[in-house]
Amino acid sequence: MLQKTNTLLKCLLQMRLNKVPTSRSICTSLFRNRPLVPIVVEQTGRGERAYDIYSRLLKERIICVMGPVSDDLSSVVVAQLLFLQSESSKKPVHMYINSPGGSVTAGLGIYDTMQYILPPIATWCVGQACSMASLLLAAGAPGMRHSLPNARIMIHQPSGGVQGQATDIQIQAEEIIKLKKQINGLYVKHTGLPLERIEQSMERDKFMSPQDAKDFGIIDKILDHPPKHGENQPDRDVCTTQSLHVN
Repeated sequence: MLQKTNTLLKCLLQMRLNKVPTSRSICTSLFRNRPLVPIVVEQTGRGERAYDIYSRLLKERIICVMGPVSDDLSSVVVAQLLFLQSESSKKPVHMYINSPGGSVTAGLGIYDTMQYILPPIATWCVGQACSMASLLLAAGAPGMRHSLPNARIMIHQPSGGVQGQATDIQIQAEEIIKLKKQINGLYVKHTGLPLERIEQSMERDKFMSPQDAKDFGIIDKILDHPPKHGENQPDRDVCTTQSLHVN
């Protein structure tokens, strides 16, 4: 009888141990759910220092808006923008965008912060900037909105789904219509196009090549490579004349 009891206790203990995750299994499960993030190792006077790639890019005032626009992404991007402003209110910020779009409210949080902070923001479309992400691309500083040659840009009106009582559905529908008018006004502001043209273009999905987006006013430049040393540098006399004219 005692031997059977001991055997039963051992089985129960083994089952309990199998249910308790070890630290190694916890780490493995976390990394399984996250994309691989490269680590950059730098040599400093105090030895080696390791950064994840996004933190290292942040030191160069580069922000990556990659993936769907969500509340989590918005909070990270807003925090980075505010941090970079605290570092310098004059040095430009470079925002690289590769996003299919997403939450309108989360995107407007990023947009408002871009307009709020003092540093000029250069936007770069890498891959795609669709839906809400196209507004972020257009919201860069004038003359500093870029796209790589094989990217695509898409604009459309807000969409959403709702269920419930008729009154609740009506409230949500009215809110979406308000958002539609608000976003149309923002595109008018950044593209310089008349409202009628924006409303017509936003009625359905409108996909654009970089050249189409440039003609539409969403971007200013299409780049194949970064400017080489001395390339596209205006004459010093022209700069002086322009600065005198501005002042």
